[in-house]
Amino acid sequence: MAEHHSTEQKAANKKLAIKVLYVVIGSLLFAFALVPLYDVLCSITGLNGKTDNTAATLAKAKVDASRMVTVQFVSAVMPGLGWNFYPKQTSVTLHPGQVETVLFVAKNTTSETVSGQAVPSVTPGKASTHLKKIECFCFVNQALKSGETKEMPLRFFISPDLPKDVKELTLSYSFFKAPGK
Repeated sequence: MAEHHSTEQKAANKKLAIKVLYVVIGSLLFAFALVPLYDVLCSITGLNGKTDNTAATLAKAKVDASRMVTVQFVSAVMPGLGWNFYPKQTSVTLHPGQVETVLFVAKNTTSETVSGQAVPSVTPGKASTHLKKIECFCFVNQALKSGETKEMPLRFFISPDLPKDVKELTLSYSFFKAPGK
C-alpha cells in the first residue's frame, strides 16, 4: 500500500511541477510584454509624461523669443541591462519653438551584445504634450556590442503654446533590456 501511495504522490508532484512551470513561463512572458504594453498605454492616455513624437507640428511652430525654458535631462538604467547611460549635457536653455539637439551616451559593459529600449517621461505632466521629439533614440531598440559606446542624438523643440508659468521641465529616460534580446 505504501508503494501505491508513493506512485500517486509522484504523479501528483509531477502534475504540480508542470503547473508551476506554466505559471513561471507565463509570468516571464507577461513581464517581457509589459514594456511595450506600457508604452502603448502611455501614448494613448498621456500617462507618465509620454510625449507626442511626431514632427508634423514642427512646421507650425514659431520661435517665441520673448521667453526661455530650461530642459533638464535625467537618465537611468534598469537592472539587467548592463549599460552605462547618461546625457552629455545635463540641461539646455532655449526659446519655445527653437529646435535643439543633445547627445546621450550609452556603453555596453557586458561581454555580449545587448539591446535596450528607452522609455521617456516628462515632468511637470502638463508640459509633456509640449515637448516635440523630431529624432530620438527612444523610437527604436538600441543594440550595443560588448564594450561598444554609442552617442545617441535627441532632436526636439518645446511648443510655443507651453503655458507661460512653465519655465523648467525635466526629460527623463529609463533604459530597459529589450524583450527577447
